[in-house]
Amino acid sequence: MPITSPRPISYIKKPFVRRRSARLAVVAAVLAPLALTACASGDPAPTVDGKAAAPTKAGGPAATVAVTPSGTGTRAGAPVKVTARGGTLTSVTVTDGEGRKLKGNLSAKDTVWTSERPAAPGKTYRVSAGTLGEGGTPGTRETSFSTAEADKVNKLEMWPTERTVGIAHPVSVIFDDPVTNKAAVEKALKVTTDNGTEGSWGWIKHHDKRERVDWRPREYWKPGTKVRLEALLDGVDSGAAGGLFARDYDLSFTIGSAQEVKVDLDSKRLDFRRDGKTVRKIPVSGGDPTHGDKASWSGTQVLMRKAGTVRMTSQSVGLGDAYDKDVAYSMHLTWSGAYAHAAPWNSAYFGKANKSSGCIGMSTTNAASLYGDIQVGDPFTVTGKDTKGLPPQGNGYSNWNLPWQEWRKLSALS
Repeated sequence: MPITSPRPISYIKKPFVRRRSARLAVVAAVLAPLALTACASGDPAPTVDGKAAAPTKAGGPAATVAVTPSGTGTRAGAPVKVTARGGTLTSVTVTDGEGRKLKGNLSAKDTVWTSERPAAPGKTYRVSAGTLGEGGTPGTRETSFSTAEADKVNKLEMWPTERTVGIAHPVSVIFDDPVTNKAAVEKALKVTTDNGTEGSWGWIKHHDKRERVDWRPREYWKPGTKVRLEALLDGVDSGAAGGLFARDYDLSFTIGSAQEVKVDLDSKRLDFRRDGKTVRKIPVSGGDPTHGDKASWSGTQVLMRKAGTVRMTSQSVGLGDAYDKDVAYSMHLTWSGAYAHAAPWNSAYFGKANKSSGCIGMSTTNAASLYGDIQVGDPFTVTGKDTKGLPPQGNGYSNWNLPWQEWRKLSALS
């Protein structure tokens, strides 16, 4: 089921009744400076059989409270801590300038409350803490603090961008700047599904060397699965070279039909399957293994986009001046330039020989038919002796070429 933000839990302890709280109120974003005020307050007089009971007397000083961070223009990125001295906390509410509450947790002895999320940059927070002194005296402490704007802000891209994708598409997050605090960032990335799909994050380098983290299921997604990513990153520190994140992100998509493509470059045949049954077989020509780097990649590659007509040049893939063509029905498989597409100039080789410059070529009619049926996120699995090996992690979505246990080791939390 789609994720919803957890509702803040109200933690209120009545004076003189000592019981441990579960979790205190929280939900919001960031830090700021402090100014403490205190006032004593008690519950209404209790009643017994409808008659007012004698009030219980409190004695001794009220508890004091310390809040960190404090002051004005303090650096964001650390959790908010509220600490009671000379007593315990009975309630804590931390609210930013937009009225959102930070969610947090109380320590075992009810003396320290810590926010689950860090204080975000450029915000003012108000803190209200109910206390109970050691002698039973109740009190309230109120303060505020503000955080400075971030000196450097990290940003990101999220994939897929389509609302419906095939069974092999991972959740993929690419960061503009370096991420050295990978564990902190990964903890803030929450993937949920409506059917409890098992999966794991894995950190890899994107094709352009940027930091990237993908979440893939243990096995292909089940058709119809609803997926949501909540990137609760506002205030999270990505590391010295990357800076703070200054907002949250959200992404949702649904898994479409169970479709996959099997390409056998020994037999030069492409097999398009839906729900495990072959829809059509297509004669193809793969990369020429006799010309260095022209051989096709092997293993599972995931369709990244249906690119339509693409101008393809040999110079863009390091093959000199061999070709410069407008190519129809282009299905993009790797960032390094592998496609499946129409290749009418190679028609003499379809089903007979691998003579392309690395792509999977087929007739225009067959390419148009496949292009019409295929989904972004459908897996293309290529086999055959004429291939050149697996694409590196990060060159497209090659996550599926790692066994599950090896993929899990790429998590910063493994």
